[in-house]
Amino acid sequence: MQAPSSEDLRSTPSRSSSNRLGHTPSPVQSHRQSFTETLRGHPPSPRATRQPSLSQAQLQELLNNPPTAGTADPTFSGRDWHTIHVGELCHSADVRWVEFDAGIEDATNILINSGAHVLLVRHHKDERAAHATYDYRDLTQYLLFATGQLHPDEDHLPIFTSLAKKAQTGQPIPLRDAKSLGNKEPFVTLPANANLTHAIEVFGGGVHRIVIVEEGTENVVGILSQLRLVKFLWENGRNFPIIDALYPQSIKDLGIGSHLAISINGDKPLKEALTLMNNEGLTSLAVVDNQLNVVGNISNTDVKLLTKSSSAPLLDNTCIHFISVILSTRGMNDGKDSFPVFHVNPYSTLAHTVAKLVATKAHRMWVTDSPSPSVSATPNPNQLSQPSVPQPPTHLSSLPQSNPPFLPLNSTPSISASALPGANMAGRLAGVVSLTDILNLFAKASGLHPTDPEERRRQRRRSSSSSMLRGSLDSARSSSADIRDAKR
Repeated sequence: MQAPSSEDLRSTPSRSSSNRLGHTPSPVQSHRQSFTETLRGHPPSPRATRQPSLSQAQLQELLNNPPTAGTADPTFSGRDWHTIHVGELCHSADVRWVEFDAGIEDATNILINSGAHVLLVRHHKDERAAHATYDYRDLTQYLLFATGQLHPDEDHLPIFTSLAKKAQTGQPIPLRDAKSLGNKEPFVTLPANANLTHAIEVFGGGVHRIVIVEEGTENVVGILSQLRLVKFLWENGRNFPIIDALYPQSIKDLGIGSHLAISINGDKPLKEALTLMNNEGLTSLAVVDNQLNVVGNISNTDVKLLTKSSSAPLLDNTCIHFISVILSTRGMNDGKDSFPVFHVNPYSTLAHTVAKLVATKAHRMWVTDSPSPSVSATPNPNQLSQPSVPQPPTHLSSLPQSNPPFLPLNSTPSISASALPGANMAGRLAGVVSLTDILNLFAKASGLHPTDPEERRRQRRRSSSSSMLRGSLDSARSSSADIRDAKR
């Protein structure tokens, strides 16, 4: 891979950088820009040429009353779910491949342009067996490395130094080397003739996806994700009475979800949010104001907006500013207005929660209480004029400081949380309900014995918080908010 300062991570047809992320204000501006000033250089918003697709009241109604389940598949009507095979829920056309020797740029290009959430990694093009995966969590980790946010200890120094030298000299970095930074997701396979109960039990233990292979071989026939399985069970709920009986109950009565909701203040730099997500093994992170009201969400898939070198200043800008970029980009791509937060409350039914997860294709819903009066802190102008530049560890000082992977990032003025559309529609962060929590509930209700998802989360944190990442861990943790501390 070539250095991000001279080449984009993701190669795209030639176009002005403003057509992707918009103009970024100069860090030398001394006054705090307003929301409209900050967006002045962006391409014309779709909101400027038509009426909003939904009023705030209409959006709130949609959030409170999400669509009901879709039409059930007649193929599964009347069938005992113990007789349904995981291969019946998969499609080989959904599988996207990449080779270990492919450059990280090419792999990222395929990931983004294909619309897939994950690529299967193989040794050569004729192979049908997968040996690893490449997804947005891997991309997040690599971007943190490329911008100097990951620091190794002595054990990991050879790998780190080798990748750094390749990046600085413009050598392509193969995916095989990038994966040496660490695996973010366990690689789990099931034969296509395995019963659906096996998949529910595995997913209920915290695994996010399963690679489905032909019986008796390693040849891949599909990928089954948590979201696809939850959507299938939701749309065909009447065929599964044990699960269907759970939907009318509230998430509080069912006792699902966690009060361990890790969040970050919207005024913190984006790079701290990404580091926190990487260290804690999270796929998404709640963004809150000073009163812990949820004002937005950042997920791993949003890093696709950071794969061009021109977007590097976004990492030093605030999380709130990045959310505004996400919403603006969605509006331009989808041709409709977008709001930042999807949430439920403790008294929402399981049906209500699952419907929102399926409709938004999210992996988790933030559980919120009534909003608290929000007063966003005003950034200190002095902090804007003295940007923080990440530096490599002292034992890497022999590497050129002005070249990637230690790319100096300019700071830019932030946006107030209160300026975001729909920012006051959620409430105070009280917990989180994930697909893992729901599938764990389904598994236990069906008499299965999934592993404890909290143990899986602890394993992810231990893996992500390895010695290679230790240099950035303290600063990221200091930016997070744990609602357990807030309630004491």
